[in-house]
Amino acid sequence: MVDAVRGAGVVVTGAGGGIGAALARRFAAEGARVVVNDLDADKAKAVAEEVGGTAVPGDASAIVEEARDALGGTVDVYCANAGVASGGSEAADESVWALAWDVNVMAHVRAAHALLPDWLERGEGRFVSTVSAAGLLTMIGAAPYSVTKHGAYAFAEWLSLTYRHRGVKVHAICPQGVRTDMLAGSGSAGDLVLAPTAIEPDAVADALFEGVAEDRFLILPHPEVGEYYRARAAEPERWLGGMNRLQRTWEAER
Repeated sequence: MVDAVRGAGVVVTGAGGGIGAALARRFAAEGARVVVNDLDADKAKAVAEEVGGTAVPGDASAIVEEARDALGGTVDVYCANAGVASGGSEAADESVWALAWDVNVMAHVRAAHALLPDWLERGEGRFVSTVSAAGLLTMIGAAPYSVTKHGAYAFAEWLSLTYRHRGVKVHAICPQGVRTDMLAGSGSAGDLVLAPTAIEPDAVADALFEGVAEDRFLILPHPEVGEYYRARAAEPERWLGGMNRLQRTWEAER
């Protein structure tokens, strides 16, 4: 992975803090040229200055061309990391659903649409999607987040099966709890489900680099998520029953 990254042009969205900042630091440490994107221009600038990269603030859906220019014309690795943690049920306002869909799914689609022509012509490119364990499983109390993270995973999976023979490598990172502002804002559901096994953002970056070295699509910073995923597929009724018990525990503690 180090040889593949050294000198590469890397874009990390949502990199003003948390997992995105950890990814930006790790790529820069391995010799990549990094574009740091975040809606918060000050945070993007601070991380970019720290890692010797370039800040390109703004909506992650619309920065591919600017990032490409900042990198001298070529994006080699694109980390679709920006996301929004939308809680609520089916009754959440449609604006909440729309924002979750736009940021957690459509931003990935738009980025891929902008990147793929060049990658397919060159026969190489790497798309890293920060999904979530919620994209493989689900998350209590967060219907918009869970549904759209399933969408993000499905899109990453589709990209991989469609373009891997043409040199495009895709990785889906599916961590459970990570000690970020997003976890801090997840409320009592996050305290119950995510906080007990939460890891640091740097551990997510480590897991990505290990997975890339092994050419793995699915990156699981929490290995136990793989066991949950297998149980879900093998015995869906039992798995749903267990999740429903967790839901009832959460409701009782609220």
